[in-house]
Amino acid sequence: MSEPAAAMTTSQSAPASFGGGALIGTLGGLIGLGGAEFRLPLLIGFFNFAALEAVILNKAMSLVVVASALPFRAATVPFSAIADHWTIVVNLLAGSLLGAWFGAGWAVRLRSETLYKVISIMLALIAVVLILGHDATAGQPVLIGTAQIVAGIAAGFIIGIVASLLGVAGGELLIPTLVLLFGADIKLAGSLSLAVSLPTMLVGFTRYSRDQSFSVLGRNKVFLLTMAVGSIVGAFIGGLLLGIVPNGLLLPLLAVILIVSAWKVWHHK
Repeated sequence: MSEPAAAMTTSQSAPASFGGGALIGTLGGLIGLGGAEFRLPLLIGFFNFAALEAVILNKAMSLVVVASALPFRAATVPFSAIADHWTIVVNLLAGSLLGAWFGAGWAVRLRSETLYKVISIMLALIAVVLILGHDATAGQPVLIGTAQIVAGIAAGFIIGIVASLLGVAGGELLIPTLVLLFGADIKLAGSLSLAVSLPTMLVGFTRYSRDQSFSVLGRNKVFLLTMAVGSIVGAFIGGLLLGIVPNGLLLPLLAVILIVSAWKVWHHK
């Protein structure tokens, strides 16, 4: 179990938390994600939160960002389009809800040193997925029928574990899964991933609420809200800048940031 985070420092002032959130939100917005993968190393490496507390804070901010993103996207992908594909959402949720509970339960039992290692490995794996899976295009689903349902539950379970352990929405894994496994259009996949992410994160959040480290939210309410607002503003800015920086340059750069972050988290004391 993680030790309590150090006392708030001047580096955790409102400008720093808002600016950090805005920067991370912009990075995420540029690739159509919430940016939580980049926010977690910032919480650990710059703001000096212990591993589990950083994950819980990241989870809380991810909930705020994802809850805001779903209505923002409604103009492009209406809620009726999500409802038309409810079977896909239910298929993935059948695995992700269980995975989220399992992952959060695992995280609260791990020693801080072990959780740092797990987080760093997952950040590195997400960097690989970012490069290989983000440019997936819609087409025929790779599986159909019962095989697709079983694969969807298995994929959801793994994604739920990752989302809970990192405190992320899991869009970097959900979107390629929706596109490749179910043949969803990339814009629809983005909204479907949010529909899966919200209940998945709530389950993980509920499990974390039973651990004493959950008190980090009460001790850092202003920091949490300020950084969450910064993340939303940054995600909006990143969306406006979308397409200005070519993916051929952007994705490798972001993957390098994740690899460097993973290395720093691995060696975090």
